[in-house]
Amino acid sequence: IDLQDYIIDKNTRIIKKNNLELQLTEKEINFLILFSQNNKPLSRNFILKSVWNYSPDTDTHTVETHIHRLRKKILNKFNDNNFIKNNDKGYYI
Repeated sequence: IDLQDYIIDKNTRIIKKNNLELQLTEKEINFLILFSQNNKPLSRNFILKSVWNYSPDTDTHTVETHIHRLRKKILNKFNDNNFIKNNDKGYYI
């Protein structure tokens, strides 16, 4: 999967850019695949249902926590502070 300048290897769960590689968890890879398949911002409820099979009325910060961790990993490895963006419609890459 090609995402901006990043290459995602689903099998090894690695995201690459230039000569850098970052190992990700299965959920993080599933997140990125979901983003790559949608060309519009994704709502928290849509992500909860798609990645975790939770119902929209579930009171959880799972999405926010995962996005926070993923942003931090991407920033630390690739020095990219703009990888996952969000607006009033949801999250997007």
